[in-house]
Amino acid sequence: MPIEIRRFGVGHRRPDGPSGTTGVASQIVHSDGRGLVAELAFARGARMEPYASPNTTWLVVIEGGGWVGVGEEATRVAAGEAVLWPADIPHAAWTDYSEMRAIVVEFGGPDDLAVRGILEGRARELLPGESTGRDRAEGGLAPGEAATLRSDPTAGEPA
Repeated sequence: MPIEIRRFGVGHRRPDGPSGTTGVASQIVHSDGRGLVAELAFARGARMEPYASPNTTWLVVIEGGGWVGVGEEATRVAAGEAVLWPADIPHAAWTDYSEMRAIVVEFGGPDDLAVRGILEGRARELLPGESTGRDRAEGGLAPGEAATLRSDPTAGEPA
C-alpha cells in the first residue's frame, strides 16, 4: 500500500474558512465518521465566532498566537499550547495584532470517559487475595557480553 500524503498550508487553504469566520483560511487534512483534522490560519484581526459542536475538539496552536474562548472564559494562547473545546460548550478563537496557525482535531461523538483510564495507562488495583497469575520476581542484568559493550563513534547512530 503506498504512503498517503495530504498537503496543507500555504497554497492549499480555502480562503473562506469554516462558517462564521472572518480572516480565517482552512484546509481539511482528513475527515471521516471518527472525526476531523484540519489546519486553520488566522490573519491579523481574524475571528471565529462562538459556536457549540456536539464533538470534543482540540485546537493545537503551532505558530503565532491569539485568543480562545470556552463558555464565558477567554484566554491568550501561543504556539506549543493546545486548547480543549468540550462538546456542546460554545467556543471561539480570534487574533488581534498577530497571526496564528493551528491544527484542529475533532473527535466524532461524545467523550469516551469510560476508557480514559485505560488510555492513560492506569492499572486496576488488585482486590485482597486476588492474583494476576504471575509470581513477583527480582532480577538484574546477566553478566557477559552486554556488560562489556563499548560505544563505536564510527558506527553512525549513538549507542
